[in-house]
Amino acid sequence: MALDLSDTLVIGISATALFDLKEADSVFRKNFADDPDTAVAEYRQYMLEREDEPLEDGTGMPLVRALLGLNKHRKEGESPLVEVVVMSRNSPETGVRVFNNIRARGLSVSRHAFTGGESVVDYLEAYDVDLFLTTNIGDAQKVIDGRGCAAAVVKAPPSEGVKLREDQVRIAFDGDAVLFDDFSEIVYKTEGMAAFHSAENERQDDPMGEGPYATLLRKLSRLQDRLPFSVEFSPVRIAIVTARNAPAEMRVIKTLRHWGIYVNEIFFLGGVDKTKILRAFRPHIFFDDQDLHLDPAAKHVPSGRVPYHSASPLNLPNLVSAAATPAVESGNSPD
Repeated sequence: MALDLSDTLVIGISATALFDLKEADSVFRKNFADDPDTAVAEYRQYMLEREDEPLEDGTGMPLVRALLGLNKHRKEGESPLVEVVVMSRNSPETGVRVFNNIRARGLSVSRHAFTGGESVVDYLEAYDVDLFLTTNIGDAQKVIDGRGCAAAVVKAPPSEGVKLREDQVRIAFDGDAVLFDDFSEIVYKTEGMAAFHSAENERQDDPMGEGPYATLLRKLSRLQDRLPFSVEFSPVRIAIVTARNAPAEMRVIKTLRHWGIYVNEIFFLGGVDKTKILRAFRPHIFFDDQDLHLDPAAKHVPSGRVPYHSASPLNLPNLVSAAATPAVESGNSPD
């Protein structure tokens, strides 16, 4: 009988997000444009010669370790709390180095998808993936555009990382265009901060629409419910780190109440640098839609960018109005 993972948080992660494979990737890319066959052959040889060598951790490793550690709380006879699927365009032959490093770290990962050069995106639904972490922007965009799960392009591993908690899983989210839809962000960018604040205050009792990570937030909430702890003391700790501030804060809280989701911490920053908050919160990963916030944060904590849906007006280069320009230049966007 097939394993039912409907109540399990399933993370799909590319081998390049789990491990640092940039050196191997450079071997492949160096000659691919000139001679694809030669590039593939050289890459295969490179990986075969080094299949017993260790790899450095990638950006997604802290999250994977922390989540898999939750399975010690699994009740007998129940489905796993968390499953991780390693997904790669490598062939099984060139993927041996990845398999060896998974075993060397003692990671309880038993499911893999190695597709021999083809995109792994088509297999996300088959593996019941709730969150896909990758270094490939094209793959992440396909997922956001309609594959039914959350996706992020991870930044490079932190160069000045903080010590992460080993007894908890800490995940931080941006709000607009990540957990919530992009409507409010579009109002801000087209009409300015004053119009944004006015609209959010007037509509504070109207729940916001769901963004690309709303379903993942619900799955994390379900994970909290399955753990033998009250939500206040759960080892899964969720934070929202948003540049919103009063009078735009109440709509966030009331939307979460409408969704029936408990969030441990919310930070309404109103232009304060997100990096300072994130260094204090110490998430195993932080999700945001803007490089403005992600680039400085990624130097200290694992971070991933959430692409906009391809049809979103936020992709338009001329979307920002004159009213919004001063706030954008100061970095004081609502999210």
